[in-house]
Amino acid sequence: YVGGREHAVLHLLYARFWHKVLYDRGYVSTPEPFKKLFHQGLILAFSYMDAQTKVLIPSDEVEEVSEGKFVHTKTGRPAEQTVAKMSKTLKNVVNPDDIIHEHGADAFRIYEMFMGPLADSKPWDSRAVGGMVRQLQRSYRLYAGDEGELRDNLKDRQAKPDPEVEKGLHRCLQKVTEDLDKMAFNTALAAIMEFVNLATPKVEVLTHAQLDAYARILSVFAPHLGEELWEMLGNPPSVMQADWPKADPALLVEDTVEIPVALNGKPKTKVFLPADADEEAYKQAGLEAIAEHINGKTVRKVIVVLKRMINVVAN
Repeated sequence: YVGGREHAVLHLLYARFWHKVLYDRGYVSTPEPFKKLFHQGLILAFSYMDAQTKVLIPSDEVEEVSEGKFVHTKTGRPAEQTVAKMSKTLKNVVNPDDIIHEHGADAFRIYEMFMGPLADSKPWDSRAVGGMVRQLQRSYRLYAGDEGELRDNLKDRQAKPDPEVEKGLHRCLQKVTEDLDKMAFNTALAAIMEFVNLATPKVEVLTHAQLDAYARILSVFAPHLGEELWEMLGNPPSVMQADWPKADPALLVEDTVEIPVALNGKPKTKVFLPADADEEAYKQAGLEAIAEHINGKTVRKVIVVLKRMINVVAN
């Protein structure tokens, strides 16, 4: 539900009452109209207060005299930056139309989703929207050459995928799918950015099939760019009508695992081991990794928890 808790309760009580009436009369098939009530956090804005009186000041009465230092222009006294609800009185309201005009609707959307957990309140920072623009540009460059044309390697629909990129794509897909179900949009976007970081150095070996799937994923968050990329690939009418791709379980299996190594319970380093390594391999890797720390000491035992940790006990 979009709205604060107090506002939502009255609407939902009313809707629930009428749904139950309709259920009792046989017009609807379910006894309850809603599965879950979820409240999004407020988007706050930077505000200012008089450093002496702690009274909030309208933003247009504050001047930044140097980086991080503010002055109340009417009194000449120092002002402190804080965060508060957007308010016409404080003149700290951010107009979405202005952001969309400057940066585009997709950048505006993904910045809001990337700010933090949906349930948390967080401050708006217009300067950070530019970072989202750059992220979208990086996605675009996976598809387009210098002149905006489709890259040659994407024209062959039968090309074999690079194994590392393929694995990264399916991990991204799995993470995004899970996070969408949880409404964890910020971590879903983090997975998308991680895939772009992986794919960018390998842009010349990306395949049509891989970027077909990526366009479907991206379109949930950046629908305008998603449609453009979908069309560049020569796909049918709209990405919004395309099926959601499915992750291949075989590509989600980790080949290696990162294992922390501790000496007497204190973390010292980390080692990478094959995912199917046995306990003996763990012990050997752990001892080798901290050899300089146990030189001259007697190793009493090596505690191993497969895929979790190695702890060497020595004195």
